[in-house]
Order: sequence, then C-alpha cells, then structure tokens
Amino acid sequence: MKPTQKLHDLGQSLWLDNITRGLLTSGTLSHYIDDLSVSGLTSNPSIFDLAIKDSTFYDDAIRRKTDEGKSGEKLFFELAIEDLTQAADLFRPIHDATAGMDGWVSLEVSPLLAFDAIATIQAAAHLHAQSHCRNLFIKIPGTSEGISAIEEAIFAGVPVNVTLLFSSEQYVAAAEAYLRGIERRIAAGLDPKVRSVASMFISRWDKAVMGKVPKNLQDRLGIAVARRTYKAYRDLLASPRWQKAFDVGAQAQRLLWASTGTKDPKASDILYVKALAAPDTINTIPEKTLLAFGDHGEVGDVLPVDGGDAESVIAAFGSAGIDDKKLAADLQREGADSFVASWNDLLGQIKSKTAALQAAK
Repeated sequence: MKPTQKLHDLGQSLWLDNITRGLLTSGTLSHYIDDLSVSGLTSNPSIFDLAIKDSTFYDDAIRRKTDEGKSGEKLFFELAIEDLTQAADLFRPIHDATAGMDGWVSLEVSPLLAFDAIATIQAAAHLHAQSHCRNLFIKIPGTSEGISAIEEAIFAGVPVNVTLLFSSEQYVAAAEAYLRGIERRIAAGLDPKVRSVASMFISRWDKAVMGKVPKNLQDRLGIAVARRTYKAYRDLLASPRWQKAFDVGAQAQRLLWASTGTKDPKASDILYVKALAAPDTINTIPEKTLLAFGDHGEVGDVLPVDGGDAESVIAAFGSAGIDDKKLAADLQREGADSFVASWNDLLGQIKSKTAALQAAK
C-alpha cells in the first residue's frame, strides 16, 4: 500500500499546495488524485505569481480579458477562479462522497485586506458568489482583524479556510470565531453546515530559529507547536459547547497543517508529513514533498491527543532564549507582509505580461 493511501486510511487528507493551468491541462492533477490520494488543493498569491510568470498557459486568457477591458485584481481573480473551478470539478466526486468534508479548493482574498475586517467580509462574499462553486473555500487570514471577518463570513454561509495561524492561541481564536458564526446561524434558524478549515503553518517556526538554538533542538519547534495545537483542537471538539452545536448538525472545523515542505536541507524531505499524521486533519503539501512522500514516505506515530512532549520541548526552546508567543506574533505579521509582497509581484507580473502580449499583436 502506498504511504499516501496509508495516511488517507488513517483519516488524514492530503491536499496539494499548488495550482497551475498546466497541472490541469496535462492530467497531472487527475493522476495525483487517482494514484497519490490527493483529495483537495490550496493556493496563494505566490503560487499564482509563479504559475503566470513561468508559463504561457495564461497568455490567451490574458489577451482575451484585456480586450474585454479587464486588468489588475479583476483580471487575476477571473484567471484564478477559472483554474480553481476546474480543479474543484475534479474533486467533486470526493466532495460528494464525503458529504462535503473533503474535496475542497481554496482562493485567498486580497492580502491587502488582512487588517481590514469590513473589506475582507465583503470580498469573501463576493468571491464566493462569483465562483458559483460549492467546494471552494475563501481564505481569510487569522489576524486579530480577520477574526471578526471569519465569524461574519461563516454566519453569511461562506466556507472559510482560515490562514496564517502560527500558535495554539491563534488557532483557538479562529476556532471560536467559527463556532460563534455557527451558533448565530443556529439561533437564526439557518443551516449550521458551513464548512471551514484552520491552517496552522509549521516549517516557518524551524526556519525562524535555525542557527539560534542547540543542535538537539533543531527542526523540533514546529512539530512541538503542532502537537500543542492538536491538543487544543481535540479539547475543543470534546467540549460541551461544541457538542451542543454538533448535536443540531454543525460540522467540525478541521485542523490543517500548512507550510509542511522541509526548509532545512539537512533534514528529511518528508519530515513534517511523517511527524504530523493524525486523524481528522489535513496536510497540504508542496508538489515536491508530495512526490517524495509517495516515493519513500513513512507514516509515523499518530499525534497524541494530550500533546505528548509539546510543552517540555517548547520550554526547552524558552530556556534557549526563544519566546514562542512573541515569535508566533512575528511570524503572523511577517506572513501577512510576505503575502502582500507576493500579491504586488503578481499584479506587476500580470501588468508586464499584458503589455508584452499587447505589443506582440
């Protein structure tokens, strides 16, 4: 049995952290679904920036949309939705077979809105309506401003992928926002089945402390934070408050491991996939990591529901001078800034490609 199938049988979904038009037209994504148990897909501005920059797959669409008078964000979101709805169609059988638990694709609101709750809510609702796609998540960052946007989007019935979460505290804030939105729907007599995932970023922890801690602690902080967060996830699902919502039809917001490609060239290329095996979770991984795990992957011990050694490991980092709470806040802010930079690069890439295509006519 392939290691990817073993993870699937354990109850963990494997999603691809990539989208290009070439993946769709070549049949590669279909191959990953059929042969590597891939059951969903995530995207972000960096992924689309590279996809448009490094291929000609989008040239005809850019020419056509430019002739229609479209440019900038409007042109990009139309390109992205075209790709993601095609991918969503490939995942639709999985989505239907799992009653909406799996088989999702994700589209991010403009990163420029990360600290503007009202504009984020409006953008999320607009993009979801524009897609006409029932298995499309709208990605909203779990910043302090994003928390209120998450609650309002869920209350409005928009499926949400909460992104840029780096700590158990940030996860709990996002999970409680989701639950408040669901509780408001229940109180209003609305269907409580609005799906969501909460995306915890893992490898950036270890990259941030690389060379700053003793060798015996290298590549251990991200996994320890994941273990601590998995305990918080399980505690929430076992709470009377959640059970009350579940009893009237609410569905769990699944915990998703993001940023799970290995950053340390000396570490295993499947480090985070092996270490983060756990039922009722998702691991969204880069294409290179997916292929590596499919080739020589191993399923490690299942994450302990009590967090295992998470607290002692994090305490050891504290003794080495690492303030995990401060670092979590720094990583979230840096992540938001990085997405803005990628977004600006993306729009600049579309503008320059548009100009080149127009000049070549």
